[in-house]
Amino acid sequence: MIRGIRGAITIIEDKAEYVWGETARLVKEVAKQNKIEPEDIASVTISTTPDIHSAFPAKSVRTMPGWQYVPIMCMHEMDVPGALPLCIRVLLHVNTDTPQHEIQHVYLEDAVKLRPDLVK
Repeated sequence: MIRGIRGAITIIEDKAEYVWGETARLVKEVAKQNKIEPEDIASVTISTTPDIHSAFPAKSVRTMPGWQYVPIMCMHEMDVPGALPLCIRVLLHVNTDTPQHEIQHVYLEDAVKLRPDLVK
């Protein structure tokens, strides 16, 4: 069975080191909280708000040990007025038997505002 696991994080400035560092931090935390190994992942979609354009966030995930074969795609979010700025979102498609209600979605930094109902 495949489940979708969401996560999001904000960065303080659009610089490559923040994009790469915080994306890796977010993905590692999603994997940790859900006890996921890279071989369990069917694919990862990463989106950024349009104000992030300094680097591809997928680069940081591809270089993590064991993640080089995970299919990863980056894109921009819709440019909606008033949306949370400098935000990186991830959607992991994971092969798991974990029931939907037990999936741990991860929101860090200002991204906790996106889904306060899911933040623990």
